[in-house]
Amino acid sequence: MPTADDAPRPVPTHTAVGSVRSGRRAPALVIALLASVGVWVTFWVFVTTRTGQLVEQAAFDGARYGRGELWQLAEPVLRVISVPFIALVLIAAMTLAALRRRPLLALQVAILMGGSNLTTQVLKHGLLTRPDLSVGDRLSNALPSGHTTAAASVAAALLFVVPRRLRPAAAVLGAIYTAATGISTLVGRWHRPSDAVAAVLVVVAWAALASALGAGRGPVATREPAGETVAVASLLGVGGVFAGIGAALAMRQTVADLPQGLESRGELLTAYGGGALGIASVVCLAFCVLLVMRHTAEPRAVDRRGLT
Repeated sequence: MPTADDAPRPVPTHTAVGSVRSGRRAPALVIALLASVGVWVTFWVFVTTRTGQLVEQAAFDGARYGRGELWQLAEPVLRVISVPFIALVLIAAMTLAALRRRPLLALQVAILMGGSNLTTQVLKHGLLTRPDLSVGDRLSNALPSGHTTAAASVAAALLFVVPRRLRPAAAVLGAIYTAATGISTLVGRWHRPSDAVAAVLVVVAWAALASALGAGRGPVATREPAGETVAVASLLGVGGVFAGIGAALAMRQTVADLPQGLESRGELLTAYGGGALGIASVVCLAFCVLLVMRHTAEPRAVDRRGLT
């Protein structure tokens, strides 16, 4: 006669019934290496070569047009960034990690924000020098941008500490804020486009190292909005690619116009627009990568059918 133990039991669809797949460290380390190489390539192309300096000087000069109107939007964005602001965000992020009982996460955030901002200052004021190639003002090196580094590190820290279900939204907001800050430095003629691009890559490198430090540790994800993560990462990736195509076309036209000299309004605005698109492209692709990296770095449960 059948007993209660013989009755069929429902199989849960969202809980782990098989094994736990550990987070992967290797992708994060590869991303850190590629981002570091990207900083060097950006510096070499746009700072140490005459063609690169001319292209960026054209974008810098193009920022004069419409600056009055655009600066009214850009100035408040840049005004937010300060040392107390960075310290406040760092303390808040580490506190949130502590409240979630994730001491390693607090350490990751400290490494991400501290490493990014310190590296930018060391590179800009110590290791990198801008050669005088008789292009524009004879200013000292300004790569990477400190304001863009601060904004990107704040946005990346938010992506680390928010719950998994909020990461896609945090990635979109972080990309918007970082892009707005980077472009605002160009609008205000505080920085050239490569300065902002290099700053974002510095943050990606440190975020990847911090993510690798905690790979495979933390609570196991048994129910995560993977579909939303993929959708948002795809949106950021596509946006970055299209912005990158626009930037490449603008830069190609600017390089083609170099022999005749870049003096007309149209030529300078083309370089200016291309620089802004280049910043937006790198930011979108950066947060696409960061979102996917955070998804793959943490352990998650796998049921008997291999579903997560």
